[in-house]
Amino acid sequence: MRRRKVVFTNGCFDILHKGHIAYLQKAKKLGDLLVVGMNSDASVKRLKGKGRPVNSQKDRALVLSALRCVDRVVLFSEDTPEKLIRKIRPDVLVKGGDWKKKDVVGAPFVESYGGKVWLLPYIKGFSTTEILAKIQKL
Repeated sequence: MRRRKVVFTNGCFDILHKGHIAYLQKAKKLGDLLVVGMNSDASVKRLKGKGRPVNSQKDRALVLSALRCVDRVVLFSEDTPEKLIRKIRPDVLVKGGDWKKKDVVGAPFVESYGGKVWLLPYIKGFSTTEILAKIQKL
């Protein structure tokens, strides 16, 4: 039996938008099983500040898990997914093109056992921060 190729990505996914969907669909195409590490509410609050997340971790996980391209959603409460990446040992680690490879958490570890790190194109104009800014102007 062939081992499935595991792809891992992570994020807050607070307000799911077109950029997230395109990114997750492309990530899924890099393997057989897409695992999404999702920041807990406490982690999002530490990283993004007061008023975030807009949606609870339970709601964010439900929305993510409803996507056809997402196979598993795993919650983590640390500020980075390093421990989760070490536990899952993905074949492919994926981040958005707004990252530099040298800054991708877990990249050296994944590459140490022959895994690959992919940076997918960033779709400008689609970020949760930008969406919230538009809403506040209303």
